[in-house]
Amino acid sequence: MSTTGLAVAIKTEQADPPATDFVAIACSLGPQLAARAADADENDRFVAENYKSLKQAGLVEAAVPRELGGGGAEVAELAAMLRELARHCGSTALAFSMHTHQVAIPAWRWRHQKVVAAEPLLKRVASERLVLLSSGGSDWIAGSGQAVKVEGGYRISARKVFTSGAEAGDILMTGAIVRTEGEPDMVIHFPVSMKAPEVKVVETWRTLGMRGTGSNDVVIEGLFVPDASVAITRRSGEWHPLFQIIATIAFPLVYSVYLGVAESARDIAIELAKKRPATHHAMDLAGRMDTALRAAQLAQRHMIEVVERNAPSADTINESMIGRTLVARHAIEAVELAMELAGGAGFYRSQGLERRFRDVQGARYHPLQSGPQAEYAGATALSLPTANIF
Repeated sequence: MSTTGLAVAIKTEQADPPATDFVAIACSLGPQLAARAADADENDRFVAENYKSLKQAGLVEAAVPRELGGGGAEVAELAAMLRELARHCGSTALAFSMHTHQVAIPAWRWRHQKVVAAEPLLKRVASERLVLLSSGGSDWIAGSGQAVKVEGGYRISARKVFTSGAEAGDILMTGAIVRTEGEPDMVIHFPVSMKAPEVKVVETWRTLGMRGTGSNDVVIEGLFVPDASVAITRRSGEWHPLFQIIATIAFPLVYSVYLGVAESARDIAIELAKKRPATHHAMDLAGRMDTALRAAQLAQRHMIEVVERNAPSADTINESMIGRTLVARHAIEAVELAMELAGGAGFYRSQGLERRFRDVQGARYHPLQSGPQAEYAGATALSLPTANIF
């Protein structure tokens, strides 16, 4: 190789440092996250210290493309990262999955649809380590809240429930409904600074499981949103191409958390069962548990494969939501069997198994829940319209 060629090779090598292993980072953080999990759960306390650890470790910017200053992790690695976090603290992983998918979606649009408008937000997430919030189900297809048109923008009033990690958030990615007499309801989407005086967090999160997510209500009272801040306007109650992307990309990340919870429950149950003499009943329970868990793992893998087609559509919504239902069903089944296999020892909080039993129940409640999901899948099979099934 010539001197010039060698110099070019060295320069290229210097310009492309090795990719960060975010799954390994999640694994290394595991013990400290786990050490705080029980206290957060027992006291309905947001996992604030765990969020600080995630931020310090560089996981906040993991999904931002490397060209924009982030970690460049694709959805498969992000899902594996969240799955690992969930083995140690389900609440930390679930709350963080909401930030992660809010970054992964504009990152995907920047990579695959060349949406340059996503750059400023992604760069800020990387440089300032901003935490993005999602108001989840309250901002689903129908939308929620009220947006009144005023000069130069909109005046917003809304109550956004299930805002996981609200205490730690910097920007809420949300929307509100614009109602005009004689016209269809429209939904506008926009970012909201959590530091705005018109925005407050109301502590409502007292739940069966996932108690440390801090998924409190965010109340917006009279916030002015300028026209320039409205990212998209769509019809309420109807699937929009943006939501095809959201449904395809977000749910493999969220449901990787429930898979991680189930996997950790399985490991706890096996260790407890090994302390007792083996019986045919115990072997049967262990076998059924691992079979259910494998079904959840296969469904999660399928969801990732659907993302990797890089072609969100009505069909990928169907595939992703079938996967979501299967992961939920079999993760819950696996944890129920883990409780039975562990015996009375698993009933004690100190083992951590009953917390995972409670945490995994959250898999039931994200959209599409079992009824709408089955209806969507059935309409797809019968070649019927799905635009209004959500």
